[in-house]
Amino acid sequence: MEEMKGDMGGAAAVTGLMHTLAARKAKANVVGIIGLVENMPDGNAQRPGDIVTSMSGQTIEVINTDAEGRLVLADALWYCNDRFKPEFMVNLATLTGAVLVALGNLHAGLFSNDDALSEKLLAAGLATNERLWRLPMGKDYDKMIDSKFADMKNSSGRHAGSITAAQFLKRFVKDTPWAHLDIAGTAMASPSDEINQSWGSGFGVRLLDELVRANYEA
Repeated sequence: MEEMKGDMGGAAAVTGLMHTLAARKAKANVVGIIGLVENMPDGNAQRPGDIVTSMSGQTIEVINTDAEGRLVLADALWYCNDRFKPEFMVNLATLTGAVLVALGNLHAGLFSNDDALSEKLLAAGLATNERLWRLPMGKDYDKMIDSKFADMKNSSGRHAGSITAAQFLKRFVKDTPWAHLDIAGTAMASPSDEINQSWGSGFGVRLLDELVRANYEA
């Protein structure tokens, strides 16, 4: 648990982005949503094999209790889509250790159902040096999180761990253009450079500010 104080890097980035957009009076309608929860042992804590019902009504078999962040994100995405009917959604999360295996701490993983949004995010990453690398998604990966007992399971094991986490989230966005940024390798325990000298980099704030500035302001 020692380094888990940085496991809220996604929520921190959303908070930082909203502050940045407000401070410079950005001419864009942007909604920021964060899931504030405490992950603690308890007599009512989830157990492997438990089946929970998400806000969407879809049921989830809990295979791995350490894959808990995606359960929170699933409801946040569903709520955002249902409540605000956004043009598009981007979520950030220090979601998987698997993304470090794939990309180290120099790129964040990009997963998306929309090519145009992906290209805008990749360009914003190059402009701000908060770099992204797009990883694949698809039906074959999606099958890996099917469950015999529920609509889906929250983990399929080590293989393609970052991809199956993204496939899980995709089930809660309907047809809305959406991108998931897995920032586990870039938001905490990040390497020092000429911009970042801290353990927690704030990865995603400059990236998404540039996305808004370059594409969505009058």
